[in-house]
Amino acid sequence: MIEIDNIDHIGIRVADRDRAIKFYNLFGFKSVRAADNDDVIVMKNDNNVEINIIFNANNNNNNNNILMDETEKFPGFTHVAFRVESIKSTIENLNKNNIEITQGPVAFGEDGHVSVFLRDPDRNTLELRGRAEDLSELGGVEIYEPLN
Repeated sequence: MIEIDNIDHIGIRVADRDRAIKFYNLFGFKSVRAADNDDVIVMKNDNNVEINIIFNANNNNNNNNILMDETEKFPGFTHVAFRVESIKSTIENLNKNNIEITQGPVAFGEDGHVSVFLRDPDRNTLELRGRAEDLSELGGVEIYEPLN
C-alpha cells in the first residue's frame, strides 16, 4: 500500500494565463513562481493550498468542458472541491464579483455541509463547500436528489 498524506497541488489547464490568474486571485491565490521550462504558474493561498495554472489549452472547445458539458460521459477528474470558512460569506462574495453559481447552494445528504458549484473562465468546475448556515435570505438550500 502507498500511503497518501495530503494533496500536494491541483493542476488546472487554461487557455488564457492572465485571465485565469485574475480569476484565481479572487479566491486568495497569489502567483508564487513561473516554471522555467513549462507553461505553468504556481499559485498558493494564505493557507498554503497550491494550484498550478497550466496555460497551454487550445481554445477550440466552443466554451464547453468535455467532462461536464457533453452528453456522452468521458473518464477524468470532473471538479475540485475547496473547503471554505463560511458558505454564506462565499455566496455573498461570488454574487458581489458577478461569478455565476451553476448549482447550489445544495446539500448532499445530512453531513452538515453545503456546496456551491461554479465555473472558472475556461469552464473548469469548482465546488466550494462549507458548514451549513442559515441561507434563507439567499434563497435557501436545495437537497440533492440523484437522477435514476
